[in-house]
Amino acid sequence: MPDTSSPPPCPSPPVPSLPVPRRAIFGWILFDPACQPYFTLITTFIFAPYFASAVATTPVEGQALWGFATGAAGLVIALCSPVLGAVADAAGRRKPWIFAFGLLMMTGATALWFAEPGNTARIPLVLIAFAMGTIGVEFATVFNNAIMPALVPKERLGRLSGAGWAAGYFGGLVALALMLAFFATQPDTGLTLLGRPPAFGLDAAAREGDRFSGPLTALWYAVLVIPMFLFVPDAPRAMPMGQAIRTGLGEIRRLLPRLRERPVLARFLFANMVYTDALVALFAFGGIYAAGTFGWGSIEIGIFGILLTLAGTAGALAGGWLDDALGSRTVIFGALLVLLFASIGLLSVDRGAILFGLVPTAPGSGLFGSVPEQVYVGLGLLIGAVAGPLQAASRTLLVRLAPAENMAECFGLFALSGKITSFAAPTSVALVTAATGSQKAGVAVLVAFFALGAVLVAGRTGGHDADATQN
Repeated sequence: MPDTSSPPPCPSPPVPSLPVPRRAIFGWILFDPACQPYFTLITTFIFAPYFASAVATTPVEGQALWGFATGAAGLVIALCSPVLGAVADAAGRRKPWIFAFGLLMMTGATALWFAEPGNTARIPLVLIAFAMGTIGVEFATVFNNAIMPALVPKERLGRLSGAGWAAGYFGGLVALALMLAFFATQPDTGLTLLGRPPAFGLDAAAREGDRFSGPLTALWYAVLVIPMFLFVPDAPRAMPMGQAIRTGLGEIRRLLPRLRERPVLARFLFANMVYTDALVALFAFGGIYAAGTFGWGSIEIGIFGILLTLAGTAGALAGGWLDDALGSRTVIFGALLVLLFASIGLLSVDRGAILFGLVPTAPGSGLFGSVPEQVYVGLGLLIGAVAGPLQAASRTLLVRLAPAENMAECFGLFALSGKITSFAAPTSVALVTAATGSQKAGVAVLVAFFALGAVLVAGRTGGHDADATQN
């Protein structure tokens, strides 16, 4: 006779005794730089522009197709993250999930090599591969995040999270610099940023240097993730997989109603949904806005990306110390205020003036030669400097608010809150831009998103005690 009773609650998985070896901390931190090239090279600076401009029939079609693939991957992530997290909490172990989803990411990234210029027959394969890779890297991150509380005492979580983000930024920076210097080529010359043909005899005419961003991302991950698997302790197996699935599904059904009993956690997850959506859109449209305003090309945008990454690395390191000193909520609120100021500042810049036309400027020459361009770069560096602390402190605050026995499950909800409305800010920008015919009006929508996020975060204030206990 089948058991029709409710599955037992998930046990709290045993965690390694503190302190853990330094090599375990090092291995966990390396996971962020292992993953970061997927976002830096594929989704932002190298492969996505290449696909839109060279693989699809037109850039407009390419942007639309890329958006559909991104949305499809986001939908899968939104629907499955909490469930998979609940199952992992029940099963105990995290590393097998990281291995499986990391393998999915590497498979998808490697398959991007087949995106030949103008070969529209390959577009379905490329989009499926991109969606697979995105799902893989996002899910692997959910389970790696869930390991964090077992590595350091709660009072050092901010520094650990900030160190991971900083290392991730640095990894993305190195990968982007390598791509620009040795592989990615300018379409008109077939040369890299150093003025040379792509390395390893890659064919510039076939854009093999740009396509190599996929396999390089996979290889990069495969190497840097090894210390995590070798040195980072994992929770022991708690129950067989079949039982874990049943128990995990029961837990997710019970967790959502329990959020009503944890209003601070629920409010934070909603705030994270709002400001993460805006931050992703700000980075996505920042290069497009600069190209339209100043006529920047790939070299300027690539160098701008490197500068933002450097600022992000420094900001993430500083943000980790501020997180432990002032509290996660304070760091998040401060970062959102800076993003509000910087976003308004970006909107005040035009090709020939700053401060909404109140201060005309003379044309400049050379890289970032005009005053408006320099102001834009400076504000971009400010955005990059606070983006890392914002995301690192968000991860830390979740650890402080979430029940220990539901850690991976709550990180699944954390991923869900950052993905479930990922269409909202970009779609709002697109709709307003189309309705007004103004890039400036479209990007102005993001100010409202950051303002709402700040209001939600400011609902409760306080330091460590408030972060940990106001549930």
